[in-house]
Amino acid sequence: MPTDFGVPPIADENRALVEQRLQDVRAGDAVPETLRVEFRGRPIHVEVIDMPVERLYYNPATHRVSAQRAYDPVQEEALAKDHWSEAGQSYLHHLLTAMPSDPRQRDPDFDKLKESLHEHRQNEPGLISREGVLVNGNTRRAALKELGVQSIRVGVLPASCTWDDILSVELSLQLRPDRRREYSYVNKLMAIEEQISQGLPLPAIAKLFHTTTRALERDTWVLGQLRDLVKRSEHGRIKLRLMDFEDAKESFAELYRTYDKEKAKNKEAADTLLEYRLAAIVLEFAKTDIRNIRTDFREKYLERYLPEGIRAAAPEPPKAVSIPGLNRSVPAPSSETAGARALTDVLLRAKATQKSASTATAEELTAANTSLSSLREAFEESIQDADKANRDRKKRLAAPDRVNAAVRELQQCITDLVLARGNNSLDEAAFDDTLIALRQALTKVSAEASKSIQLPGEGLSWLREVVADQR
Repeated sequence: MPTDFGVPPIADENRALVEQRLQDVRAGDAVPETLRVEFRGRPIHVEVIDMPVERLYYNPATHRVSAQRAYDPVQEEALAKDHWSEAGQSYLHHLLTAMPSDPRQRDPDFDKLKESLHEHRQNEPGLISREGVLVNGNTRRAALKELGVQSIRVGVLPASCTWDDILSVELSLQLRPDRRREYSYVNKLMAIEEQISQGLPLPAIAKLFHTTTRALERDTWVLGQLRDLVKRSEHGRIKLRLMDFEDAKESFAELYRTYDKEKAKNKEAADTLLEYRLAAIVLEFAKTDIRNIRTDFREKYLERYLPEGIRAAAPEPPKAVSIPGLNRSVPAPSSETAGARALTDVLLRAKATQKSASTATAEELTAANTSLSSLREAFEESIQDADKANRDRKKRLAAPDRVNAAVRELQQCITDLVLARGNNSLDEAAFDDTLIALRQALTKVSAEASKSIQLPGEGLSWLREVVADQR
């Protein structure tokens, strides 16, 4: 995306009108209203004026709809060709009022903002350049325009303001903790990427976004995964868009944590797990369902439910990957990882076709819907089986886990006894009472374990002897 969008057609007229209204404010009897903004690394107070709603322009560089611009390629082309044209500005207006995850639908949050402006008018001023470009307040202007309100209160940036300033100021204002309408998930990821590409250190970006460097590392990893998924979904004229993953924020956050942990143990297994979980995200499973997918997911559960065609279409054995210029090669992904990746690719292309209903043929749509339906059913059955197995495993381990917890507490008790002996602080009577309670509990454990275990091992045999000696 370019960083210099020029100026709108009526820039000169807007400059003159802005200057006149600034002079009127300064000449008035009331104390002029000001707005505090971060400008070139320091806080400044800019004067606030009223401007006609119709004379202002939506900011073509706003981070608020960065991902959504790809929704309609024809309108995006018109916007890229002329940011200030009626067609381009109308497209921005539509995106500002639409749901980030599905621009075909009206955003309920926008309607809430519109209702609030109708009832209470404008609480906070927007912000413009002297040419009439909205640096902040694009969505408010869209709401006021639909309400038929004639004017909007806006702060005015210094005359020396550049497009780099506009981008920086918009980001700092939108990322304030008290902002009313947050950036959508993908747009925030893209805004972070933009700051990184400009060479800003991670600690500085973390401060700007009110987050941590660790969270930034996660977000950049997620955006890299999203871009890779978009690329892998492309076939012919059809591909997914970044905004198609708007609703998967929590699933990707959990995926990052799991992958990062598994990668430290076994990179190949982690890559395989990553692919199956990505496939589940594409199929729009809840994160609680996705947790049941582990490294053995296909072998233990999925394989039996996969459609015959996909099971039969095994990928070619992986070949070593050569490194240009070094005359060396590195091992290719395992056949299991390659198979998982191939399955995810099938899903991505089918999903892209389904999302491109207006451009795909009827035959393509039918094939995509059939593929997605059969694969979702296979994943659903497999996840249910895995969930049942996990729950059974937890039941089997419930009693041992309780004993392990008790062992840890008793080990800590040893330390506490040593410390108590050092300062003569042990309550001996209370300690004796708890040992009696322990004996009673062990007697009951021995009785119940003996009913459940027909062939006792060393541990239960010891417990039986201890309990028998106390009778």
